[in-house]
Amino acid sequence: MKTQPLLAAGRIKLSRFDPRYDAGLDKEKTRARTEADTRRIGELQQLLYANAHHALLLVFQGLDASGKDGSVRSVLQQVNPAGVETANFKVPSAEEMAHDFLWRVHRAVPRYGSIGVFNRSHYEAVLVERVLKIVPRPVWTQRYEQIVDWERMLAQNRVVILKFFLHLSREEQAERFQERLGNPKKNWKFSPSDLTTRERWDDYIEAYEDVLSRTSAPHAPWHIVPADRNWYRDHVIARATVQALEALDLKWPKPARGLSRVRVT
Repeated sequence: MKTQPLLAAGRIKLSRFDPRYDAGLDKEKTRARTEADTRRIGELQQLLYANAHHALLLVFQGLDASGKDGSVRSVLQQVNPAGVETANFKVPSAEEMAHDFLWRVHRAVPRYGSIGVFNRSHYEAVLVERVLKIVPRPVWTQRYEQIVDWERMLAQNRVVILKFFLHLSREEQAERFQERLGNPKKNWKFSPSDLTTRERWDDYIEAYEDVLSRTSAPHAPWHIVPADRNWYRDHVIARATVQALEALDLKWPKPARGLSRVRVT
C-alpha cells in the first residue's frame, strides 16, 4: 500500500511510497503557502546569520531529473546569497582521492550563520561507488556507520542537518528526459550517461533503500519527498526547512554595551 511521505525510519521499501503523492492539497493554495514559507526562510536566515552560532545543512539526493536544482532554487529564492554556501560533489580529484572519502565533504560544511546546500553529497560514496563497483563491498558497507558518526559529530557541534531524498517515478523521469531532449534551453542538462544510469534503476533503488534505512537518525533525518509533482515537492522541503529554523528559537543579538549613547555626526 502506498503511504504518505515521512521521516525515514526502520527498513525502507520505496515501493510503499507514491512519488505522485500530494496529500490531496490544492495546487494553487499550496504554492501560495510555499511562497510564504520561502519568505519566512529568508527572515530566519537573517537571524541565523546575525547569531552565527548554528549552521543549517540541506542535503539533496535523488535520481537524475528528480529536481534537485529546482528544489534549491525554489526553496531558497528569498535568502540572501551571502548567507548560502553550496557544494556539488563530482568525480573526486587526485587530491581528494588521496584522503578519506569524507575529507572533501567536511571541508564544504557551512560555517556558523550560513545555510549549506549539498546538491548530491557524501552519499555518492554508498550509491554510485556501490552500484558501479568503484569500491569493493567491504569498503562501502562500513561507510554507513562512518557517515552516521560523522553527521552526529556535526549535529553535536550545532550544525542542523536535513536530508531530502527526492523520490521520482521511472515514468516521470522518462518524461523529463524527453522534455530535455526537445527543449534547446535544457539540452545541455542531458547526457547519454543518464540513460546508462537509468538502465541500473533497480540497483540504484536498492542502494537508496539501504541509505534511507541505515543512515536516518534523529540528529540527521531523511525526508522521503514525493518528487513527481514539483509544487508538492517544494512545499514539503520548504515546510521542513522553516520548522528546523524555527526550532532554534533564535533572537536578535543584543547590541554592544554603550551603543545607546553613540551619536552619528
